Amino acid sequence: MNADEILRRLDELRAADLPTHGGRTMAYVYDSGLADADELGKQALAMYASTNGLDPTAFPSLLAMERDLVGFARTLFHGADEVVGTVTSGGTESILLAVQAARDALPGATQPVMIVPTTIHAAFHKAAHYFGVERVSVPVDPVTKRANAAAMTAAMDTYGDRVVLVAASAPSYAHGVIDPIEAIASEALARGVRFHVDACIGGWVLPWAEHLGRDVPPWDFRVPGVTSISADLHKYAYTPKGVSLLLHATPYLRKSQYFASADWPGYTMLNATTQSTKSGGPLAAAWAVVNLIGDEGYRDLARTTFEGTAALVAGIEQQEHVRLVVRPDSSLVTLETDGACDVFTISDEMLMRGWFVQPQMSFGDMPASVHLTVSAATAPAVPEFLVALAESVRAAVDVGPIRIDEELRAAAIAIDPETLDDEAFDGLLALAGLGSGGGEVTVPERMAPVNALLDVAPPALREALLIAFLDRLSR
Repeated sequence: MNADEILRRLDELRAADLPTHGGRTMAYVYDSGLADADELGKQALAMYASTNGLDPTAFPSLLAMERDLVGFARTLFHGADEVVGTVTSGGTESILLAVQAARDALPGATQPVMIVPTTIHAAFHKAAHYFGVERVSVPVDPVTKRANAAAMTAAMDTYGDRVVLVAASAPSYAHGVIDPIEAIASEALARGVRFHVDACIGGWVLPWAEHLGRDVPPWDFRVPGVTSISADLHKYAYTPKGVSLLLHATPYLRKSQYFASADWPGYTMLNATTQSTKSGGPLAAAWAVVNLIGDEGYRDLARTTFEGTAALVAGIEQQEHVRLVVRPDSSLVTLETDGACDVFTISDEMLMRGWFVQPQMSFGDMPASVHLTVSAATAPAVPEFLVALAESVRAAVDVGPIRIDEELRAAAIAIDPETLDDEAFDGLLALAGLGSGGGEVTVPERMAPVNALLDVAPPALREALLIAFLDRLSR
């Protein structure tokens, strides 16, 4: 293929993707609406695409940019001079490293445990799985959806010396509320346990919310007991993906994050992150965009974002059949229905009208909901969004909520995914509307029936089905 053919083919492939600009994709992407920032980010990404972050002595420019970004964040998060940080590939890697560093800091701890609220990001589940750390998930307040500090304290005492890390969110992804960081941090500090604040979403927007006079409870290094913070730049810093920051309160706390191996005949491997070789492009793009937008620019973007969030919240409160799950502390909004329709049909209807909203499955006593991420580019289109939402709700009410046969529901609950072979998974995927039964899978145009069926499946079965789906999809 020649260059023109390749570019034409890329355009054809890209046409099936969700839009990354315009503010209509309300999960996965963050759009500042600033064309100059987008263009500069692309140029920096291309300029540094071939550099390698494996060795900072070989590419000192990458080290300089990393120091600049960490310095910006240190000030932003009210950190002392001794706060240190690392640029990672995204929030999940930042969280993985925070858990790994906490575990490795106590090599004598047997059966290590981390204490988290049930609303903590699933990246902590992944870290527990990867690093052999038992995850103790503590139920959140059923009304506020915030972590229950007293219950988390009780869990710390129950597991005692086995606890290597406690974590909470600022804000939580599922509901957009800030956990009681001060209350949890004080108890962790009293017990000498590391406390990580997951501010992957809030880190680059909450500081400016405070500057704008919004009531933001303390969540950063001002709070005694906070030992580390994760904050993504490819979210509300609006940089190209994937760049996140992991900051530790002291160099000592970061020491166990590093990995080195000289026990082979090649170069001595020395890593600050999970990755070894990594392109310097995302780091350079983040450095360029952050320096272009700057403090005043981020304050303006935050103002626009919060104005849009307020308009969205007010509009949802005026709509029939949908309601807020909880009033958001930041720019993430979650809604549920009154039972006259279901969120999965609403999500399909919104997509037909050009809006991607993210359905969230039920969990315990929490019903299924719709997640909305508001970015600066979304704000001007909120009136249009509310019209589409009203139309989508009416359409969903007209067809009524999806009902799953009770026998099928009972069968799903009874299935042990550990007992299923590939043939059984093929059959279940076909039953769910995701396959033909012969090993081939498809993504249906309307996902509501699929999501409704997955919603009644216990988490273990849902996970197994979706792993089987992803496996077949990528073959």
